[in-house]
Amino acid sequence: MKKDFIEFMIEAGVLLFGDFTTKKGRKTPYFVNTGNYKTGKHISTLGDYYADKIIESGVKFDALYGPAYKGITLAAAAASSLYRNHGIDVPYFFNRKEAKEHGEGGVFIGYTPKDGDRVCIIEDVVSAGTAVRESLQLLGETAAVNAIFVSVDRMERGAGAQTAHDELQSNFGIEVYSLITVRDIIDTLKSGEPTDISHAEKIEEYLKIYGV
Repeated sequence: MKKDFIEFMIEAGVLLFGDFTTKKGRKTPYFVNTGNYKTGKHISTLGDYYADKIIESGVKFDALYGPAYKGITLAAAAASSLYRNHGIDVPYFFNRKEAKEHGEGGVFIGYTPKDGDRVCIIEDVVSAGTAVRESLQLLGETAAVNAIFVSVDRMERGAGAQTAHDELQSNFGIEVYSLITVRDIIDTLKSGEPTDISHAEKIEEYLKIYGV
């Protein structure tokens, strides 16, 4: 499944190779841009991957949360697939970038989380964990985030010496489930054409600097 998912991301123009900068300001030779999913087939397939991973994890939850902007589509797709393929009708919600002061107001759109709700965050990647910490702060004390599901775990250092994945688990008690890791990407590229092998080598050099 991992190789299939990697090929799916490359075909959709989501897994890119070149010169990029992460949200943390790190210069990286690869980038995951889930904003490039743009067809019904793309989003339906992606939702199935996420839903299958959620079911496989066995995590108990009451709602799915997708951080704006890219997480909105991811959470909606996962919720749709959970109902379509697994008969699980779960609410989902996402945040506004700016709080709305007219009409219904509020920060969230869709489901309104209640005290004690168990929430799964649906994200694109986990790098240094910066975006996830922003989501935890926004959700505050209302909802208990008990799991995070991402397309790719970049396996990079967080705020300290641990990976962001391990920091989130040790500091907040939150497990991170990824469809693939950067190591899966490297292994797949190494089995491909010379250009793919070159990309794999650049990613490995990057991990020597920012990995653990």
